[in-house]
Amino acid sequence: MRRVVEFYGLKTCDTCRKALKALAASGVAVTVLDMRKDGVPAAVLAKALSDLGADKVLNARSTTWRGLSEVERQTPVLELLAKHPTLIKRPLIVDGTDISVGWSAGILAALEA
Repeated sequence: MRRVVEFYGLKTCDTCRKALKALAASGVAVTVLDMRKDGVPAAVLAKALSDLGADKVLNARSTTWRGLSEVERQTPVLELLAKHPTLIKRPLIVDGTDISVGWSAGILAALEA
């Protein structure tokens, strides 16, 4: 049976489109989920934060982050990401128990293995 990875991203995100194109070309089976529309399950967010750390998961360069007030920025990270999923670095990929954020050749190689 072929494994399927969960791919959380945005259809308007250039990095997500590039990653999906590369995954399709490599034959990796993907379930695509829209962060904005479908959200990201709390358990996935919690695991990403514990495995990778807030500095790897939270996109502090995003337009959404720049639009937050200082008070909102002090909200606990898990709560902030649940409320504003566009603050998550994209794509967020779940492969069984492994989670990665962003896109690189190394991530593709790990998913192809």
